[in-house]
Amino acid sequence: MIPRTHLATARIPGGPEMHLYSRGGDHMICVERDELMSTRMSGSEEALATMTAERLGSRPRQRWLIGGYGMGFTLRAALATVPKDAEITVAELVPEIVDWARGPMSALTGDCLEDARVRLVIGDVAKEIEKSGWDAILLDVDNGPDALVRALNQWLYEPSGLAVVKRALNPAGLVSIWSAGPDPRFTRTLQQAGFQVDEEVVRARHNGKGPRHVIWFARA
Repeated sequence: MIPRTHLATARIPGGPEMHLYSRGGDHMICVERDELMSTRMSGSEEALATMTAERLGSRPRQRWLIGGYGMGFTLRAALATVPKDAEITVAELVPEIVDWARGPMSALTGDCLEDARVRLVIGDVAKEIEKSGWDAILLDVDNGPDALVRALNQWLYEPSGLAVVKRALNPAGLVSIWSAGPDPRFTRTLQQAGFQVDEEVVRARHNGKGPRHVIWFARA
């Protein structure tokens, strides 16, 4: 097996360190011993965007909020899918993630961060949610409601945080939430918060293999 090479380290504000590695032509970002994301498995992150777009349809001047950037799978899938007049704000908490995107992973990133439809914000997605007027809020900031990368994100999955998200959405808007696995309790929490919930299981790899990830599509 080809050994992996450590390329860089960054600290998540209010959380642990994350590490960027390469192995052959692949990259992976790990937190402690867990692989948070990898170029070998992008299917469910891309589905987060494409399945959101399918549900929104062709409404004009869509405003999307994506938190966070990660390896850009969701952003690039969104740019390939949304109407030309859409606006996409990407909130990334860790500035080094963007440095890595424009540095060691520039071949993967391409020109997505320079697309005229994209506004990149370095900071907590919570502050962008509060600005309201969103047609879609896509959240991929943890491994799931009970597998937080950063303890301060807990509010996003609680009734008070979901109430803020609901107020931030335009009529019939969507919040789409990625998770590494199912969480029936969180499904009930979304429903109790007044959302119409559609829960989808999506494979991590494009070939239909790999771990089964979950995406909740909750309509206001």
